[in-house]
Amino acid sequence: MTRDLTIHRREPASGATKSVVVFLHGYGADGRDLLGLADPLSPHMPDTLFVAPDAPDRSTANPMGFQWSPIPFIDGSSEAEASAAMIRSIADVDAFLDALIDEEGIAPAQLVLFGFSQGTMMSLHIAPRRVEPVAAVVAFSGRLLVPDTLEAEAVSKPPVLLIHGDADDVVPFAEMSVAGEALTKAGFETYAHVMRGTGHGIAPDGLSVALGFMRDKLGIT
Repeated sequence: MTRDLTIHRREPASGATKSVVVFLHGYGADGRDLLGLADPLSPHMPDTLFVAPDAPDRSTANPMGFQWSPIPFIDGSSEAEASAAMIRSIADVDAFLDALIDEEGIAPAQLVLFGFSQGTMMSLHIAPRRVEPVAAVVAFSGRLLVPDTLEAEAVSKPPVLLIHGDADDVVPFAEMSVAGEALTKAGFETYAHVMRGTGHGIAPDGLSVALGFMRDKLGIT
């Protein structure tokens, strides 16, 4: 049985929903952490609904925030516990996306998954395994969970934009190349942008590139 997620929303500036961006936050944060990005994005995507679910479990390291799964080297959990929690959260997000698409009356091709850090790990794992491809995946400062199985397990191949700071001291910058190589090998339309001098975060240049990518893949003119 999947769990209901607490959802934060920013309605379309135009009042009409023609596309949806789903933000998946990082470890120890919450949906509101990324929903603030709707402020600079919405004027350029006026018909877009922005939604940001909270991960289902309270963070062990930060009880004020949430986690898609524990992280052993941070919170002392076991690899088995982390893997089981991630599998359960993936099912939760899949069910949430199905319900969201139905409730908003949109096609999967009108939805973008936008992840940061652990949310990127979720996005890059979930999108290729959904039968109907989403419009695109924007993947900030994360990594591909199981690059070796991607080619065999991918059933849909939405375009992916990888964005990473070259000064990231949380998720190594090298993970962008690992993900990019696996995605390209598996036949994904893959793009990358390096945020020079940026640590584990979202810099203005990265957000600007993400905006242009989303507008293009959603057909916003």
